[in-house]
Amino acid sequence: MKELTGKMLKYDVTTSYGLVLAPSLTVLTAEHLDLFRQHRIDFMDIITTNPQEQLEQELVVADTQDSSEILVQQASQLAKKIFEQIESENKIPLLEIKSQLIPIVQQAAEHPDLFELLEAVKAKDEYTHQHNVGVGVLSTLIGKWLKMDDKEIALLTLAATLHDVGKIKISQDILQKPGKLTKDEFNTMKQHTIRGYNMLRETVGVNYRVSLVALQHHERADGSGYPMGLKDSQIDRLSRIVAVADVFHAMSSNRPYHDMMPFYEVVRQMRAGLFGELDPHIVSVFLRNIIRSLVGRKVKLTDGRWAEVVYINPTDDTNPLVRVDEAFVDLSRERHIHIKEVVV
Repeated sequence: MKELTGKMLKYDVTTSYGLVLAPSLTVLTAEHLDLFRQHRIDFMDIITTNPQEQLEQELVVADTQDSSEILVQQASQLAKKIFEQIESENKIPLLEIKSQLIPIVQQAAEHPDLFELLEAVKAKDEYTHQHNVGVGVLSTLIGKWLKMDDKEIALLTLAATLHDVGKIKISQDILQKPGKLTKDEFNTMKQHTIRGYNMLRETVGVNYRVSLVALQHHERADGSGYPMGLKDSQIDRLSRIVAVADVFHAMSSNRPYHDMMPFYEVVRQMRAGLFGELDPHIVSVFLRNIIRSLVGRKVKLTDGRWAEVVYINPTDDTNPLVRVDEAFVDLSRERHIHIKEVVV
């Protein structure tokens, strides 16, 4: 594992007993690698970043207002390159993904302005690779909001970013079809879950739960999902998180067969389970964190007016009190008006 030498640790390397062998931000040497071998550390679990790249990324975050968009663009370009490599070599470069792609995805998720980040991760043109990165970022956010520990969040970020890897085995004619898929085409599309699972299971060093996310991210709590029709606790928690991020990102983005949906409609459909029954707790935590960040934001209403969100109605949180010029409008009373988009 000489390629790890000179790389910077993203997270602490610890033994199974919790002893820290090397703290985060350590630049690895041959001596570190020998120490890890002595303690039987799995090198595939070590997440690193190049020190120079780390510095450049930190400078971008510090000095650039639209840093989240730049990071997401960098991650999408790198994801495109890696997925093309997987397709041509039929092999997943796990170390490259962990050391180069995942740190950018996780750094993007640290952006302090939530709605700038949500805007940055929307797929506006090249959907496939922007979707992989967007779901990775959104899943990482959800993991933080659920107060998961750093190690499990790292696993979640990896699983979310690779959740659709099986789509490299699906024809572009199906993936890019502008209209509704036929029954046969949809059955073929559904195979991406199984193909992704098999690819990841055959990759040395991939945690089994990462494979499960590729297999299960279209399963639904009521058994209406695919490929196995699992229910509730039969679905791994990481898969349930990625399912929420996947649905939100898909509805918020431009896709070959539909434009991005208005903000209020995305929230409504997720709560109504129109894309299958998602984990209600995860949906609640996700939407609550988004909606409470609306206060003070400028929004565009469905009647074309611009407004500022003043107060979230606790019993009707998607219809807040807003200010239009000098007037106040209670959207919980004006039921024909909704928030179309949040301005960043």
